[in-house]
Amino acid sequence: MALKITLALFTIIAVLVNFGHVRCNPAIATGYDPMEICIENCAQCKKMLGAWFDGPLCAESCIKFKGKLIPECENFASISPFLNKL
Repeated sequence: MALKITLALFTIIAVLVNFGHVRCNPAIATGYDPMEICIENCAQCKKMLGAWFDGPLCAESCIKFKGKLIPECENFASISPFLNKL
């Protein structure tokens, strides 16, 4: 009984001590780089949409916002700033 209580207390203390140090960023486990994904998505949208899509402007926004606004080619709201009227 005492062993179970000791183990439970140790577990609780270990969790509380490390609670503030845990980061839930997928970059830690997968090497995910938002800037890289953003620029790759710009290139993919340019391939899909051709002259309708302003790829350089998209890439500039990736750099300006440090990859925080990742365009999704099938999401009109995310690519609308980069569409040309032709």
